[in-house]
Amino acid sequence: MSYNLLKGKKGIIFGALNEQSIAWKVAQRAVEEGAEIILSNAPIALRMGEINKLAEECNAPVIGADVTSNDDIVNLFTKSQEHFGGGVDFILHSIGMSVNIRKSIPYTENNYDFTHKGLDISALSLHRILQTAMKMDAINEWGSVLALSYIAAHRVFPDYNDMADNKAYLESIARSFGYYYGVKKHVRINTISQSPTRTTAGSGVKGFDGFIDYAEKMSPLGNASADQCADYCVSLFSDLTKMVTMQNLFHDGGFSFTGVTQAVIEQMEK
Repeated sequence: MSYNLLKGKKGIIFGALNEQSIAWKVAQRAVEEGAEIILSNAPIALRMGEINKLAEECNAPVIGADVTSNDDIVNLFTKSQEHFGGGVDFILHSIGMSVNIRKSIPYTENNYDFTHKGLDISALSLHRILQTAMKMDAINEWGSVLALSYIAAHRVFPDYNDMADNKAYLESIARSFGYYYGVKKHVRINTISQSPTRTTAGSGVKGFDGFIDYAEKMSPLGNASADQCADYCVSLFSDLTKMVTMQNLFHDGGFSFTGVTQAVIEQMEK
């Protein structure tokens, strides 16, 4: 069902790879709610993924951008301003990568070159996007920026490895930049701490099925799906949430504030 929550709004969605991607679902829901969008991802992801299928469905141009490159981000915002005839009203940052995880390197033995690369892509990219947007005046007054996080930024999930550090830094950047962009142009910046979700990136984490099963047993409402996350993102892009900023918002069925559940106790007693 559409409520026209984003009628007349324009946005950029980073990170849609395939139909499993949360960014893919957000793009679909944003368009359903009346928005016009631009899709962006790294050049290698554009080659590997199925983004052209989504672009056709959403009638959206695809502009590739390596988020570790200032020049690429400048090019993205230049082309977005040309396409829309002005700034954007919302941005989704759904970007994350860990070479240490891909290569099964334990956290205590992390390769720091890999760590730096993952940090640059997963967290610093948000700062780079926001810094460039501010310099180019690329986000409209009362715009909304969201970045996807995970509770491992706050609690230890051993196999989440250095992505936990990346997400913690991502959340810090959102808070800090949220202050400066809020004062300058009322742009609000938040992170969403989503339930573990079966995406291409998430599936690369060792023991991810265990994360999902445990979270399901620990969440009074159960795990939040990618489609439900898209609904939440749309509400935060809309004018209904103008005064929400600098927050890490848990979208996890209650997992984050549950000490233990009967289901977990019963599982432990088997």
